[in-house]
Amino acid sequence: MSDVVRYGLVAVIVFLTHVQEGITGFGCTVLALPFVMLLLGLHVAVPVLVIQAWVLTVYIVFIARREIVWAEYGRIVALAGIGLPLGIWMSGAMPETGLKWVLAAFMVGVGVHGLLKQAAVAGTEGNVSSRARLLASSLLPLGGIIHGAFGSGGPLVVIYAAKALPDKSLFRVTLCMLWLTLNTILITQWAIRSALDGYILRLTLLCLPFTVVGMVLGNVVHHRVNEILFRRIVYAVLAASGIALVLSMIL
Repeated sequence: MSDVVRYGLVAVIVFLTHVQEGITGFGCTVLALPFVMLLLGLHVAVPVLVIQAWVLTVYIVFIARREIVWAEYGRIVALAGIGLPLGIWMSGAMPETGLKWVLAAFMVGVGVHGLLKQAAVAGTEGNVSSRARLLASSLLPLGGIIHGAFGSGGPLVVIYAAKALPDKSLFRVTLCMLWLTLNTILITQWAIRSALDGYILRLTLLCLPFTVVGMVLGNVVHHRVNEILFRRIVYAVLAASGIALVLSMIL
């Protein structure tokens, strides 16, 4: 595959997944990662995609900052923050093949869970028992571990946020504030370790225009889309992406 085709495919994937996250507030990194990883490798794909996601969250947080639910944000970031350091350590200590298997299992599991439970994160879970919320919150530290390792712990956080934040706009901006916080930590520690080399920075700049166009378009669609159906599609794509990643490693 030529470099032009490879980087063109990366740009298209970045555009489509950032349209999706502009609509829902989650999923751009975890949906893009298996495909971009096959094109660029895991340790290049993660920082490039995390920086793109950081740009998107800055935009959404800025335009909708008055709608952030700070109490839920604080609860999520505190619990997810417990697992973040372990995930960062895993990203540097585990071999890339092992990380791919962990990621694939994680994606398939969360995708199938979302489909089976028909995770209607747009607003059908307004009356949720305290026991259900407590059970969902137990997933947040694991979400922090996954986010530290892959920059894509979103689906586990979504399981909790779907119960705590039934309004789709509050859900979106509060999660984006969380991703902004966690991704700022990741990018900072990469910079301190000098892990963002010239190749990664050039790919980041190449993808940036596609991120900007995708996030603006996604924000427009956010107020019009049937979000319940759309998020079910997201979970289906998530599971399918994990299966595709497994097949790519065994074939």
